[in-house]
Amino acid sequence: MTDIADKPKVGLILAGGGARAAYQVGVLKAVAEMLPPDCPNPFPILSGTSAGAINATTLAIYATRFHEGVRRLVYVWQNFHVDQVFRADAPGVLANGLRWFAAMVAAGLGRRNPHALFDRAPLRRLLYRTMPFARIQESIDAGALHALSITASGYSSGQSVSFFQGAPSLAMWKRARRVGSAANISLDHLMASSAIPFVFAAVKINREYFGDGSMRQMAPISSALHLGADRVLVVGVRQEDSSATVRGETAEYPSIAQIAGHVLNSIFLDSLEADLERLQRINKTIRLIPAHNLRESGVTLRNVDVLVISPSEDLEKIAARHAHHLPRSIRFLLRGFGAFNRNGSNLISYLLFEKPYCRELINLGYHDAMHRREEILRFLETSSA
Repeated sequence: MTDIADKPKVGLILAGGGARAAYQVGVLKAVAEMLPPDCPNPFPILSGTSAGAINATTLAIYATRFHEGVRRLVYVWQNFHVDQVFRADAPGVLANGLRWFAAMVAAGLGRRNPHALFDRAPLRRLLYRTMPFARIQESIDAGALHALSITASGYSSGQSVSFFQGAPSLAMWKRARRVGSAANISLDHLMASSAIPFVFAAVKINREYFGDGSMRQMAPISSALHLGADRVLVVGVRQEDSSATVRGETAEYPSIAQIAGHVLNSIFLDSLEADLERLQRINKTIRLIPAHNLRESGVTLRNVDVLVISPSEDLEKIAARHAHHLPRSIRFLLRGFGAFNRNGSNLISYLLFEKPYCRELINLGYHDAMHRREEILRFLETSSA
């Protein structure tokens, strides 16, 4: 296998978004089809958060066989059911719901207060069966992977921690409220990184409980840059021109579901968009300064090429069309939160781990990437098969 050490290092950023991460799989499916069947891993640096962490880790495990890794991702996401992610059976949902109600009535004074709305034991079992984590190091040793980074948020420290596994030359880093920590990536790292607050329980790693990595992740792209990425491909999970939404007058008070969806948007989406704007401003500034001035002043900033692939359609509207595929017990629970009212389907878009919805997102990601085929190939500095 050709070593990747001397090649420009392309970082792949797979952000969080719950079930929306199916869109990432569609983009990866398209990229795989653009490249020769026996091509090496085109993304030496993989950075994942929340559901994106699971996708990134799968690519890391199969870095010596990129097409095989993508094929496995497509198979799992195309056949997803909610009960593979969290308990969706009526007894489980009812029992947890009653514990939540009892905890609120007792002001949280019970001995066995619920840690989260849903029990993710099914996802832990699924990942345990399908993710041979020892192969991450094998990919690194084979020269097919430079580094994998998984980000989680520490509830005690308040830090955004990027756990990374990679080449021996990589060093840890520390910035304001964010650190990079060397680790052997494990099942606990994935469960912690994808633990949406209140919805899924936090996971203890070493001395601290961690939750979803999108929380307090002020610079989602930075971990890939710290690990040596020369350019980054970012796969978003929000419609490209969503910022152009026009505010209209509303008479109804927002439902719990609408507020929860708004909170999830701020956790999963806003920091990535802000980081992209910051990176573009830095690139523009660097291009205006002569290279010899940068060297003489000791400035270590460098221009980083970035390519962003985002949905061409509103994922919330797609989720609304498929909401009826959720199990009856989950529909009953979410209806009480107003998720089936107007403007409430945003919450559903994060929890709808059901085959019809995931398949439509995969198809959308595939077609969005294929429409930018030549641009992607130029970015990867390669040619099609």
